[in-house]
Amino acid sequence: MSQLVTDVEPLEPRGIERLWKRQLSNYPGNGTRASFLGLSVVVTVVLYFQQYIAGAIGPSIISYFHISFRYYLYVTVISSAFGAFASLVAGLADRWGRANIVVYGLLAASLITLFGIPHAKSATEYVAFVCMVGIVEGLVLVATPALIRDFSPQLGRGAAMGFWTLGPVLGSLTVSEVSSHTLPHLHAWQDQYMITGSVGLVVFVLALFTLRELSPNLRDQLMVSVRDRKLLEMKVKDIDIGKILEKPWKQMMRLNILVPATSIALFLLIYYAAVGFFVIYFVSVFGFSEAQGNDISNWFWSADAVCVVAIGLISDRFKVRKPFMLIGGIGAIVMTVIFATRATHPSTTYGEFVLIAAFLSGFRGVAYSPWMTAFSETIEARNPALVATGLAIWGWILRAVVSISFLILPYVLTSVTPLVTYGPTVKSILALYPTQVATARAIDPATLAALKNNQKDFAAIEKAVKEIAAAQNISSNKALANLIALRSVPKSDLSYLETYGVQVESAQKSAPGQWQTWWWVCVAGEVVFVPSIFLLTGRWSPKKAKKDAEDHQAKIDAELAKRIWEMQKEEVDLALK
Repeated sequence: MSQLVTDVEPLEPRGIERLWKRQLSNYPGNGTRASFLGLSVVVTVVLYFQQYIAGAIGPSIISYFHISFRYYLYVTVISSAFGAFASLVAGLADRWGRANIVVYGLLAASLITLFGIPHAKSATEYVAFVCMVGIVEGLVLVATPALIRDFSPQLGRGAAMGFWTLGPVLGSLTVSEVSSHTLPHLHAWQDQYMITGSVGLVVFVLALFTLRELSPNLRDQLMVSVRDRKLLEMKVKDIDIGKILEKPWKQMMRLNILVPATSIALFLLIYYAAVGFFVIYFVSVFGFSEAQGNDISNWFWSADAVCVVAIGLISDRFKVRKPFMLIGGIGAIVMTVIFATRATHPSTTYGEFVLIAAFLSGFRGVAYSPWMTAFSETIEARNPALVATGLAIWGWILRAVVSISFLILPYVLTSVTPLVTYGPTVKSILALYPTQVATARAIDPATLAALKNNQKDFAAIEKAVKEIAAAQNISSNKALANLIALRSVPKSDLSYLETYGVQVESAQKSAPGQWQTWWWVCVAGEVVFVPSIFLLTGRWSPKKAKKDAEDHQAKIDAELAKRIWEMQKEEVDLALK
């Protein structure tokens, strides 16, 4: 049997060739396989750390480049659009392989986040660099889950995909953890990008020398159990790669791939809102600091991280995915509804948001990890040689939905720009001069304008004193003292309040309702997800799933025994000759 496999094996690359020739001609043992799976997850974590760091420092970026919230959102729209088409290109990984896309994609993203984005001189340069990172993320979004699938048989894939799902989750958690602990000390937003770029280069060096992938003849077969390994290696020479890769897009454009891919993209609307806007939401609507907003996000991502792995393991144990998707989907709907209702309750506390966010994200994890597993199995049911192509379709749809939703978002959240752009300055002025600002607001605008033009206009002074006394219910002497104190406020601050104060005040009133509208959109996306579960491959009953696994193993054992007998017979015939 070993001779039969050796006859079709290419020579293992040696020396410097190993830096780009990464194919394995034999299926690796459990320890080696686990190391490849682990490294794929680590690379994914780092790339999402680099991709999502902007969400933690959004207010600072908006302020630094003097851009509007709409402009900031359009950066995500453009980046996601580039990432969508990069995902389609990554479908070629079925022909070219996956590992080099991951390794050198990580290098490119790390160099951009370390040297490009932090040194952007204008908003245009910033957008260009962010789009470059988006392209890399779109490629890796396809290549890494394809690697995970290659190294994980179906009966253990729930856990493997659970760990892969940790990539974006731990990437987001890392963003929250790092930023919440470093922002109070490292005040420049550029420092956050430099941290992510440095970490990425370290992981790149590790991946450069260690990450491998299966040869096409191995990865293009369906592996249900690790016990299939010997038979798959024996069947390597039977694989006609050219034939099974014919018309890849036509093979994958099927209802049970397109509809679930679209529905999961809608299900993840709340996830992408959390990535990009949770900090802005908590800061602008509830007055939390950036560090507090990131702390709430910590709980959100931590709950997700625990659930995606735990449910992946449990779904492998019961050999079913759909029941967990259904439980997670319904739970996410309930918790998102609760989260949405809090938008118009400004008294909601930090602790309450922590609890809501943790349960909301936990239920998301219960649904998402089994979904990724079931989706990869659905692609395999079509053609196991076209996993990257199927994932490319998913990646394209996901990025397209994100782009469209973020294109619409500014028209829903019109209040965010004045709150984020002008709100901090208005808030600081109010904090420095609370009494004086209250005095200014008590004076009729025409009277205040007359005093600005001539501080010795006694008629205007007399009228202002009366207006202050009436508005604040104080004596004329006290009102005069307050009017005199108003002169201590710099004219530039008063002018800023006159220009933007009303906008900010109006935005503060409308913001909760606008955000709540978007949270209801996220609820609708989760509702759409639930019926699409029925289109995916897989059993609902653990008992039937167990029977399927037993039948498959019996079939594999019989075929393996037949091949071994044929090989032994051939060896005997050769010996007799």
